Order: sequence, then C-alpha cells, then structure tokens
Amino acid sequence: MFRNIVFQIIVCFCAAIFAGLMRPAHVRSEESGDKTLKLQSGLYYTVQKGDTLWDISEHFYDSPWIWPDLWEKNQEITNPHWIYPGERVRIFSREELEAMIRPETEAEPEVAIQPPESPYYLYPAINSVGFIRKKPVSPPGTIFKVRGNKVMISQRDLVYVRPIGKMTFEPGDRFTVFRTLKPLNDKDTKALIGVQHYILGVVEITEVEPKFFTGRVLQSFRHIELNDLLMPYEPLSPKITLTQSKEGLKGKIICAEERQGMFADTVVFIDKGRKDGVKAGQSYSIYYQEREYLDTKGKESILLSPVDFGKILVLRTEETTATALVTMAEKAIEPGATIRTPPQ
Repeated sequence: MFRNIVFQIIVCFCAAIFAGLMRPAHVRSEESGDKTLKLQSGLYYTVQKGDTLWDISEHFYDSPWIWPDLWEKNQEITNPHWIYPGERVRIFSREELEAMIRPETEAEPEVAIQPPESPYYLYPAINSVGFIRKKPVSPPGTIFKVRGNKVMISQRDLVYVRPIGKMTFEPGDRFTVFRTLKPLNDKDTKALIGVQHYILGVVEITEVEPKFFTGRVLQSFRHIELNDLLMPYEPLSPKITLTQSKEGLKGKIICAEERQGMFADTVVFIDKGRKDGVKAGQSYSIYYQEREYLDTKGKESILLSPVDFGKILVLRTEETTATALVTMAEKAIEPGATIRTPPQ
C-alpha cells in the first residue's frame, strides 16, 4: 500500500511539471504581464515565475517549436528546462529568427571574372626606338660636358646640362637624350619626309646650379656625345597590343633606323602614320611585284601577283610616319621596299 501511495505522489508531481511546461501563452501573460525591455543590443524579455522557453517561443513567434533555436542563441541558459524569474532572454527579430531556422549553407566564394587579355607582342627595347617627324622636337637642354672628360658617355656617367632658352629643371626630372639626323626626302618627289630622332639614353637631373644642371645617365641605348639634346622622358609600354591592320593600306619603307643600305631584322620607318589609320600593334607585309611582258617584242606588259617576303609590326606612330619592327624577312630588304595590308 505504501508503494501505491509513493507511486501516486510521483505521478502527480510529474503531471504538475508537465502542466507548467505546456501552459498556454495567454495564461502566462495574464498572470505576469508582458515584461519586455528594448535595449541597445536588442529586445529582451524578463523571465517571470512559471515561464518556460516553450511559452516564450509561442508568445513571441506564434510557434512553441522555436524554443530549441531560442535556447541555442541564449547561451547563458545552461538548462532549457529550468529558467528562473529575473533572467533575461534575448528575443530576436523575425529576420534573425528566419536565419536561425534556415539551414546555414556555405556561401560560394565570389570569383572575379577577368576579361581575356588581348594578344600582345613584348618588345622590351621600346623606349630606345626613334621616330621621324617633319618638325623636329624643340629641346629644353643639351649636354655640354661630362665629368672625367670622356669621349663617349655611357650609363652612370655624370653630365652637365645647359638649358636652352629660359627652361628650368628640378632634381628628379628625367629626359630622353637624342640627336637629329640628316633630313629625309622622298626619292621620287623630293618632298621632305621628316627628320629622324635618334634615341640615345635617359638622364635624370640630380643638382641645380645657377646656370647649369648636373645629371646622371640612367640608361644608355647608344653612345652619348657632347651636344646631344634632351626631350621630356615619356616611357612607353613594352606590351604592344596586337590590333587589326588598316584595310587596303599601301606604303613603303623609308629607311632603317641605323641607316643601313640593306637590312633584315631591325627597326625601320614607313611613310604612313596616324592620318593614314596606322596604329601601334598593326602588322603589314613587305612584298614585291614584278612586271612581265606578254610578247617578245615588249609592247605589252602586265604586273604579276604580289609576293610577300617579310612582315613588320608597328611600334609607335607619328602624324605622317611610323616606326616598325621587321619580324620576318626571307631575304634582304632595301629602303623603298613596298608594304601592304596582309591578304586575308
């Protein structure tokens, strides 16, 4: 009999606990009122006597099944079945709640899609190539002496620069050293083509004196001499982006940069420039075209089909001329050789 009494007591005690856990939210509100505080870090609810996480979840989210997520986000509650009056429960917003309920998926890392790089030709010596211009560059200064009285000036040498006109320099200013060569004229029309600017090196100003400047040779592409001229240094990119050639263009090679009579793989100048649609990165064919007579008496002749024997790549352009590199030659090239847009 004693055992029956004990068993009945235990059953009643468990029933009372279960009734406390399952008590509806509106009953809890009527007894204790809505004890919520809006703090800087969010909305907090102060636990009242008889409260459970089940009740709090149903009251604030209309679903008692949220209580495990609510417990997980309130880590100061060690046991979800035992909360005490005076404790505070953090109440999350609907957006935060939905984020809690949704399974967390690892975000895919964003991969920046880089546009494919255009094809290019790498020419490291680009800053050493000269150009032909009808009106020569007006130099702001000239080299009038070298320390040590050397005959030929090279890299790391100290030089003395005399300004031309009222030009003033500052330490750190850089200049391209150049000289102009004999003007070039068209062999057929005798018209002036332009003046070749022969690039020699790069100088940086180091000291400023009342009537002259001291500079150091940073780069020496060719031998620098006294009386060579300066122009502002404008570095060019060695990456020559390849681009489509001008359709239907025909021209000729004026000369090689070093003025050789016959040449192959070298830098040359052509008689077409920006006004003709020529751009850096374009390629053109070097060709020849023979004339042949149809009869033995030589009264009627025709031009045979053109034959390509070389290629050039444009490196830089001027208004009426361009500088190009011979990238292929099956035989020696001479000044006056003809060029054309490559056939499709």
